[in-house]
Amino acid sequence: MKGKRKTRVFFVIFVIAFLISSGCGYIKNQVSSKKTSTKLYADNISIVISNLGMTFPSGMDENDNRYLNYIEESIGIDIQVSTPPPEVYDEKLDVIMSSGNLPDMLHAYEPVWFSNYTKEGAFMPLDDLIEKYGPNLKEKIPAEAWDRVRYGGKIYAIPSLNEVSGVELMYARKDWLDRLGLKNPVTLDEYYEVIRAFTEDDPDGNGLDDTVGLTFTSNLGRSAPFFGAFGIQLDAWFERDGKLVNGRILPETKEALAYLARLYKEGLLDREFPLNLQNNLYEKIENGRVGLFSATWYDTRGPIADNMKKDPNARWVALEYPTGPAGLKGVYDKDIIRGYNVIPAGSEHAKSVIQLLDFIASDYRNLKLGFENEIWKWENGKMITDFEMHDTHLYRGIYQSLVDVPDPLVSKERLDSLGDFHLYDNLEMIKKNVIKNQFYGVPTPAMNKYNKKLDSLNDIFTKIIMGIEPVDAFDRYVERWKQEGGDEITKEVNEWYVSKNDTGLLGGEMK
Repeated sequence: MKGKRKTRVFFVIFVIAFLISSGCGYIKNQVSSKKTSTKLYADNISIVISNLGMTFPSGMDENDNRYLNYIEESIGIDIQVSTPPPEVYDEKLDVIMSSGNLPDMLHAYEPVWFSNYTKEGAFMPLDDLIEKYGPNLKEKIPAEAWDRVRYGGKIYAIPSLNEVSGVELMYARKDWLDRLGLKNPVTLDEYYEVIRAFTEDDPDGNGLDDTVGLTFTSNLGRSAPFFGAFGIQLDAWFERDGKLVNGRILPETKEALAYLARLYKEGLLDREFPLNLQNNLYEKIENGRVGLFSATWYDTRGPIADNMKKDPNARWVALEYPTGPAGLKGVYDKDIIRGYNVIPAGSEHAKSVIQLLDFIASDYRNLKLGFENEIWKWENGKMITDFEMHDTHLYRGIYQSLVDVPDPLVSKERLDSLGDFHLYDNLEMIKKNVIKNQFYGVPTPAMNKYNKKLDSLNDIFTKIIMGIEPVDAFDRYVERWKQEGGDEITKEVNEWYVSKNDTGLLGGEMK
């Protein structure tokens, strides 16, 4: 291959040497840990996938375990699996693509990687194969995802989907609200009153000044719902007058910063938030110092659950997202695609690869949940999970995640079986309130060139909230952002936006 591949040659040579020296070279059809089998298979394929950091029970490995054996026996295909170390996974894919000794399938995570190799002609178009051998793929993968893996009008990857559409939602101490006679807040003004009361009115009733109304983590982590109240998210792009504009420079961001600066000035926002790491936030929730925060959908199994263990009187409730003066609310979304299954051009086993992926999509329940009556079972109409067995066979996710096609019913059954943590309810609330990022192409050249410099400007937001800089410093930030690469990025993003409906483009990317 030519072109961009040449720019990677010296890097690839270095990585090849490193990987070979560390004993993780890929050699097609030579997988030493493959089980010896007397079974006759209709075909055999070699695939390169991530082990996701998983471990196997004693006597098993990525080529010999109950779930891979189950897949092989179900489809009549022998599968040889190579799993490069997660720490060098992306580099290893480059090494393989440059080696000329290609597997029948690779699973990639980076859209830039997928885009670059697709444009170089490295992968096989899959439309006819999907039509003939992928009925479940066609049925379960939405059009939006297929559109993102097209180039020149052809499909070049089987996408794996994100199981969640977003991450954060608001939670508050219900027992504190009740003790102070407050209702669940909805508007920003109501949130202000609750945050004030949780700071100043001794919500835990211990007579000490030891609580704070709201906390974030460093770099404004866990602050997204408060920007959502003004209709924006910091790292998203929004349409304004027919063009896309970055959320960080919109006037609404200045309004959100002014609201948060007021909280900080009055001592209602955790003074330590610029230094908080995730473990600091966890400890403050667990120890009852904070009564309202933007939680991840799974925090009800983490710091919230631990707080209720420590304090038997503690009760938590999910809140409506804070609603701003224009009636807006919400939180950032997650990209619909989490991974790309590609077949190198020239593979003689493409049909079998599609049959493998189609089977994984068809048998979501067994591969996602594990085998019934072993890892889980039904009792009185409810799914009960054996957590020891569940954890022992977590490695099944290595295969299942190749084609994650979330099933709402199965997801609810699975999440409910984990305990009374409202996990499914949390995800449903988030799904109804995501604020869509209007740019979903691969990073543009100007992004790669300027993002590091632009990221270095972002501390102005924390300084404005802390009162180190006035709110009007935001205007100077906007001008600097534009001058130091932001205008060039915006130009490229809008070129993508104009062309994204052209079926000749990959995920709306410019040729």
